[in-house]
Amino acid sequence: MRSIQLILLSLLMSLSAAAQNVWNTEYARISQSIVAPVFKSKKYVITKFGASPSATASVNQKSINEAIRKCNGAGGGKVVVPKGVWHTGAIRLLSNVNLVIEKDATLFFDFDPKLYPLVRTRYEGTECMNYSPLIYAYQEKNIAVTGEGTIDGNGSMETWWGLLFKKSKYGHESLAEWNLNATPIEQRIAGDDGNLRPQTLNIVKCENALIEGVTLIRSPFWVIHPLLCKNLTVRGVTVDNHAPNGDGCDPESCDGVLIENCHFNTGDDCIAIKSGRNADGLRVNIPSQNIIVRNCRMTDGHGGVVLGSEISGGCRNIFVTDCEMDSPNLDRVIRIKSNPCRGGITDGVYVRNVRVGQCKESVLKINLDY
Repeated sequence: MRSIQLILLSLLMSLSAAAQNVWNTEYARISQSIVAPVFKSKKYVITKFGASPSATASVNQKSINEAIRKCNGAGGGKVVVPKGVWHTGAIRLLSNVNLVIEKDATLFFDFDPKLYPLVRTRYEGTECMNYSPLIYAYQEKNIAVTGEGTIDGNGSMETWWGLLFKKSKYGHESLAEWNLNATPIEQRIAGDDGNLRPQTLNIVKCENALIEGVTLIRSPFWVIHPLLCKNLTVRGVTVDNHAPNGDGCDPESCDGVLIENCHFNTGDDCIAIKSGRNADGLRVNIPSQNIIVRNCRMTDGHGGVVLGSEISGGCRNIFVTDCEMDSPNLDRVIRIKSNPCRGGITDGVYVRNVRVGQCKESVLKINLDY
């Protein structure tokens, strides 16, 4: 019996040493490899392009996007949203532009689908053409949304959230059909007469991105959704959003993501790492990998850090460290969820130094038939 105990003790010590070696090598490598972009100091204040707190959303939308185009065309810099409440529609980020929302400034997104043109994105892991996210970028490099201001998605049952219950031509059933039948993406038009809500901040196929300092509230749907991106930093962000399906930050098929010093208080998962759904995810087959979550605080939510359920491309090298998760309304701390339709491999998930106060259901939950 004593020899068996010694063998078990030796095995546990070996496993512990191996895990520590991963933190000393892989975690350190990933941490050093993620570098936030820097920008030229030249400022483009939106008021100089016609924006005004008293203007309509369409006027401000045109002014803000014009400032971004001007900044991009001149080689980059900072597009500044000063103090005040600025009604607007969809904003499109371009390369080398830092959208700075200053202290006491609020970008307020009006509920008018005409202000949100169709763009290419994913909705819960399925590719489609949907209403533009409130802030959107596609195939850009060196972009940022920073500052001490607020992004107000204007979500409520009277606005975006109510679409969830609207009878429409296109919805979740359409997504499942398109995914199963490999319908060409250009034919998956969800936004014209659909009930699929836009994300607050969605950057797609971008490199070198920074989201820092801002507060995001009342999102129509997911809040921060990096998709197929490389080298992303999310730092010092506050998400206070109890929307239906109101995930805080969902890196999907991304490589090199650092989420640090953030506070998530959500009506769904605080952080959910994803990589595509079913046939779409298997076809693209790009994992989420090399992701660090550190020094974050999670209060309400379905899960603190969740892997899945749209995880068909797999995920690997996920590190969670030095976080605090504490709320009677936080269902789980760490969760892995998938099902036999998804495929994909989840491998290399490392968690340490997570302080758990209260959670409703479990510290660790694994669902294999979600």
